[in-house]
Amino acid sequence: MERIVELIRQDPTRTEALNCVTKLGLPQCYIAAGFVRNLIWDSLHGFEVATPLNDADVIYFDPSEQDSNAYLSYEFQLKQQMPQINWQVRNQALMHIRNGDLPYTSSLDAMRYWPEKETAVAIRKIAPETYECISAFGYESLFDFCVTHNPKRTRETFENRVNSKGWLKRWSSLRIVR
Repeated sequence: MERIVELIRQDPTRTEALNCVTKLGLPQCYIAAGFVRNLIWDSLHGFEVATPLNDADVIYFDPSEQDSNAYLSYEFQLKQQMPQINWQVRNQALMHIRNGDLPYTSSLDAMRYWPEKETAVAIRKIAPETYECISAFGYESLFDFCVTHNPKRTRETFENRVNSKGWLKRWSSLRIVR
């Protein structure tokens, strides 16, 4: 999605974060969720200053990884490069256990289980000045000011996230899709 890539290119913090994550060399590795979603919503609302990142959700998919705590080393490495970001790194090949799902088959497949559809978007750097953006549910609702419950998660989980994160206050044109 070229529009997302262009917004990322205009954001030095996000560009630097993607450079740092690329250096990890992890398989199917992206920065996902609010890293992309919030930037889109900021743009749609005409915000001149991006909403500060509360964290950067780094996802990757490595079913052969033996150390279930390897993510801690990756978070440490990223924190050394960009200490201002709260890095959250997770191997999606293991997340089905915590979530009570059948095993996921890829990073993209894992995103199909996230509580709201607009959060299931991710980006990675694949070459100098070249990015790849993926979405489990497409981009249309993200650009249509929607927040949509994913029926693979409970409605209560969805509503708790929407309320606790204050999305409807921050981005007043958003609407919950029922």
